Amino acid sequence: MASDYILETKFEDVFFLEADIKYKEFENCMFHNCDFTSCSFQSVAFVDCNFFDCNFNDTKINYVSLRGVQFTGCNFTNVNFAMTDQVIYEFHFKDCQLDYAKFYALKLKKMQFINCSMVSVDFMGSDLTEALFDNCNLRRAVFIDTIANKADFYTSYEYSIDPEKNKLKKAIFSTEGVKGLLEKYQLIIK
Repeated sequence: MASDYILETKFEDVFFLEADIKYKEFENCMFHNCDFTSCSFQSVAFVDCNFFDCNFNDTKINYVSLRGVQFTGCNFTNVNFAMTDQVIYEFHFKDCQLDYAKFYALKLKKMQFINCSMVSVDFMGSDLTEALFDNCNLRRAVFIDTIANKADFYTSYEYSIDPEKNKLKKAIFSTEGVKGLLEKYQLIIK
């Protein structure tokens, strides 16, 4: 089936249905206050697109390509990113709700998470090399077999990361955040 190609279009206050996005490629588009909760993404590509205040809560985003995409103020609660296209990709989050999202086994090098709620996010097996977690709530986030070399957690909080189960060479943490690295030892740090 031939893909539809949408270029330099602004979408505002649109409630998308599955047929509105399936097999389509969006390039240099802007989405503002759009709702994708009724969509099951299949063979969809977003290239150099920006999303502002959009709702993806519980959306199935299998087989979607995200290249040069910025999400600002969007809700991704309980979204599984594990099936996103990993060939050529780049996407970042700012002021987003990512609670219970899954990034299992993804290569997320240099990914930026800025001022995001990331409660119970699953990063198991992910490559977070040089990722930036700027002022993110990482309470109950899962970091197991994660590569987080040179990742920056300096301003983030509520995380618990076991240095014995993750690669953290040259990762950046605040002095206050060190307790999240030692939690399994049940130490009292004053």
